[in-house]
Amino acid sequence: MFLIKEMPNHERPRERMIEFGKEALSNHELIAIILRTGTTDCSAIELARNVYYKYQGLKALNQTSIVELTKLKGIGEAKAIQLLAALELGKRLSEEAFPKLISFHNPKTVYQYMKNDLEMLSQEMFYALYLNAKGHLIKKQLLFIGSLSSALVHPREVFKHAVSVSASSLIIVHNHPSGDPEPSSSDMTITNLMVKNGRLMDIEIIDHIIIGKGRYYSFKQHRKL
Repeated sequence: MFLIKEMPNHERPRERMIEFGKEALSNHELIAIILRTGTTDCSAIELARNVYYKYQGLKALNQTSIVELTKLKGIGEAKAIQLLAALELGKRLSEEAFPKLISFHNPKTVYQYMKNDLEMLSQEMFYALYLNAKGHLIKKQLLFIGSLSSALVHPREVFKHAVSVSASSLIIVHNHPSGDPEPSSSDMTITNLMVKNGRLMDIEIIDHIIIGKGRYYSFKQHRKL
């Protein structure tokens, strides 16, 4: 086992990034730079490789917690925080790069925008996307976490934010951790409840989209609204 400082310069991640640019580095090399150090038994590169292959990619790694990461040998709280902070910045960059003036009336557009937030989660999360009169996004808001039911998902919270940002319409989005996006009876009840309250407040519910693993269900597309 070689420590990074014992490797030839052309094999060290930082030196390779300086010489060839960030695009030339593998995912585990970039993780090694974030981790900075390894352990007495394991170089930073080996530690990074272990972390990366444990989660089989960045998407699952991004969905883990600090507590879960610190269960891995060589990953303390500081390293876990550094790594998750870097991944969160990458996710936010992706959101910033998403065209701000694109219309969210297309369910596939909503899926592409929200899948990184929801696709790999182990618990349900409920978001609302608040739109202006042209269907452009004003605000994305996480509203509820946990097993969703009509008792938990209260219209007051959903429409409070709509009023505060002067939204003309909104789309509700949540995930099914099972991976199957087919709506449950509870999903149907929640949708009907939101539509009913939206009519009272003159704020249209354009769609309710459920995200599974690699696919989605749109109430609009299935004429359930």
